[in-house]
Amino acid sequence: MKRQVSALLALLTPRWITHSIRNKLLAMALLPLLVVFPLLVGSLVIWGNAAYDRLLITKVRSDLAVARGYFDQVLGQVGSGTQAVSASHSLHLALNRHDLGKLKSLLADARERLDFDFINLYRPDGRLLTADWPVPKDSSVQLLPHGQPRTPSVASTGEQEQASLALLSASDLLDMAPHLAPRIHIPLIATRSASPTQRTVEDRALVMLATTPVYGPAGEIQAYLRAGVLLNQNLGLIDHINRIVYPEGSLPFDSHGTATLFMEDVRITTNVRLFQDQRAIGTRVSQAVRDAVLERGSTWLDRAFVVNDWYMSAYEPLLDSRGDRVGMLYVGYLEKPFRLVKYGMLALIVGIFMVVMALAAVFSLRWARSIFRPVERMNRTMQLVEEGNTGARVGEVEALDEIGALSNHLDQLLNVIADKTDVLQRWAQELDAKVVERTHELAQSNASLQQAQQQLVKSEKLAAIGQLTASIAHEINNPIAVIQGNLDLMREMLGLAAQPVASEFRLLDQQVERMRLIVTQLLQYARPTEYAGYVEALDVNRTLADCLVLVGHLLGHTRIDIVRELNNTPPVGFNRQELQQVVINLLINAIQAMPQGGTLCLRTHEDTDATGAPGVVIEVADTGAGLSPDVRDKLFRPFFTNKNDGNGLGLWISQGLVERYGGSITAANRRERGEDVDGAVFSIWLLCEPQVPANKSGPASHGRG
Repeated sequence: MKRQVSALLALLTPRWITHSIRNKLLAMALLPLLVVFPLLVGSLVIWGNAAYDRLLITKVRSDLAVARGYFDQVLGQVGSGTQAVSASHSLHLALNRHDLGKLKSLLADARERLDFDFINLYRPDGRLLTADWPVPKDSSVQLLPHGQPRTPSVASTGEQEQASLALLSASDLLDMAPHLAPRIHIPLIATRSASPTQRTVEDRALVMLATTPVYGPAGEIQAYLRAGVLLNQNLGLIDHINRIVYPEGSLPFDSHGTATLFMEDVRITTNVRLFQDQRAIGTRVSQAVRDAVLERGSTWLDRAFVVNDWYMSAYEPLLDSRGDRVGMLYVGYLEKPFRLVKYGMLALIVGIFMVVMALAAVFSLRWARSIFRPVERMNRTMQLVEEGNTGARVGEVEALDEIGALSNHLDQLLNVIADKTDVLQRWAQELDAKVVERTHELAQSNASLQQAQQQLVKSEKLAAIGQLTASIAHEINNPIAVIQGNLDLMREMLGLAAQPVASEFRLLDQQVERMRLIVTQLLQYARPTEYAGYVEALDVNRTLADCLVLVGHLLGHTRIDIVRELNNTPPVGFNRQELQQVVINLLINAIQAMPQGGTLCLRTHEDTDATGAPGVVIEVADTGAGLSPDVRDKLFRPFFTNKNDGNGLGLWISQGLVERYGGSITAANRRERGEDVDGAVFSIWLLCEPQVPANKSGPASHGRG
C-alpha cells in the first residue's frame, strides 16, 4: 500500500520538484500558504457570508412576527369593538324608540372612538337602517357582499361573527361607505419583474370587516351592526406598523425599515417611497414573490427587489374568512448598508490572512534556505570533484545541525583523498621511472628474461599499489564510515521529516558507495591472489552471447544494431565471471560511444602472439567518434575517464584481468585498420590452453574474494 501511495505521489509531483531539494523545500514551505490558507480563507468567507445572511433572515422573520401580531390585534379590535357597540345599552334604547337621530349619533361616536372607517346598522331583512353618512332614500343594501343571503345560523345559534379580511368590489364597498370612494381608486404603476397584466387601475377594496347581530329582550335579532376598516391607502395603519416594527434607531448602519399591505400583488398602502415624497402605492410585487406567497401560500424570507432597491424582505399571505389568499403583509429593511458592512468584514478577514500569510512565507523561506543551501553546495562540490577540480570544497557552513556536520565531514574526506592521491601519483611517477630504468637494463636480454622482467615489473607495481591501496583504504574507509554514520543518524533523528530530502540522502549514499567501490577496485587490481577466480576452458562465442543478454536492458533503450562475425574457435583458459566482466565493460563503453545509435560488431577468430603461442581474439567494434591520440595514450591508466559518471578504473582493471591469464588487450581506430567506417575497436587476445594466473603458484582453488 505504501509503495502504491509513493508511486501515485511520484506521478502527481512535477519533475521540477522531484529533481531539486530547493524546489522541494520551497514547495513544502509555500504549499500551506498558497493552497491551505486560501482554502481556509475561502471556506471562512463562504461560511461567514452564509451565517450573516441567516442572521439577516432571522431578523426579518422576527420583524414579520411583530407586524403580524399587531395586524391581528387591529383585526381583533375591529371584531371586539363591533361586538361592544352592538351590546351597548344606549344602542338598544335608541333602537327600541326608533330614534334614528340618536342611532346615527351613537354610530358616529363609536366610529370616531374605535377609529373605524364606517359603522352601519341594518334591519334584519338586510336593508340599511342608519349610518354616519347621508343615506339615499329607498336604499336597499344586502347585508353580505356579492349578493349572498344572510346566514340563518346567526339567528338560530346566537353566535357572533368575528372580524376577518374581505376582498370587495368597488360597488360592494360604496354601498356600505360611499365616502370612501377616493381611497379605492389606485392607478397601477409598471413595476420591474412583476407578472404581466392588462389592468391599469385597481378599484377593489381590502377591508377588515366585522358583522354582529343586535338582539332584542326576547333574544330575537332586532338588527345587524356592520363595521370595518378600509386598508386601501390606510397610511396611518401602515406607518404605525412600521413604527412598531422599526422604531427609530433600531436598525444600524443607516438602514431603514418599510412595511406594506398588498391586495393580491398590488401595494395598496406602504411607506416604501417611489420618489422622495411619493409612496409606491400602485406598484406590484415581483413575479417570484407572487408565485411563492399567493400561488403556493408559503412565506418569503429572502432578499427581494422592492420598487427601486434591494431589501431583506419577509412576505406572508393574508387570508379571508374562507381561507382564500387575498393579499400579503410585508416588512423589510434596506440591504445595502448591511451588504457593505459584510463585504468590509470579509475584506478585513482576507487582509489579515494575507498579512499573516506574507509573514509566514518570509520565515518559511528563510528556514528552507538554511537547509537547501548547504546541500546544494555539497552537491556542487561533488560535481566539481568529479569533473577534475580536486581542490573544490564546501567551505564553512552557518548551519550548526547535522547538515553542517555532514558538510564538514565531506571537506575532511576530500582533503584526505587529495592527500592520498598526491602521494599515489608521486609514487606512481617514481615507480614508472624505476620501470623505465629496469626495462632499459634488460632490453638486450633474451625473450625469457624479458618475460621475467615484465612479471617482475608487474609484481613490483602490484606490491607498491597494494601497499598504497591498503594505506588509502584504511585512511578513506574511516571518514566514509563517519559520513555514513552521520547520514544514518540524520535519517533516524529526522524520521518522517527526512522524506522531502530523501532523494538527496540517496545521492549522498550513492557517492559514499561509489568511494567504497573505487577502493575495492583498487584492492582487486593490487591483490589479484585474493580476487582470482576458477580457471576453466571457455567457449568465447557462448561467453559473448551471455554478455549480450546481460546488457540487453541497455541495448533495449538504444537504436544500436548488433552484428556478429563469430568463427569456430578453440576454448581459452580463463575465469568465466572475470571474462564476462571484461567483455561487458567493453560493451558498455561501446554503447555509450553511440548515444544516437549505430552498429555494434562482435568478432572472434584464432591468432598467435609474437612468440607463436596459439590464442583467440575477441573484437568489440563500434561506429562512434573513435579515439583521439590524447585519449589513446591515457586509455588504460587508472582514474582516467572522459565520462561524467565514470571513475576511470574499468579498462585499467580489465587490462589487469586479461594480463593475469597471459593475454593482452589493445585499442585502435577502425579506419587505422583499413575499415571504411568511423569508430573504435578493442581487441582481447587470450591463450587457447588453460593458464594458471601469473601471480598464483598452483591451479585456482578459490572464487572471488
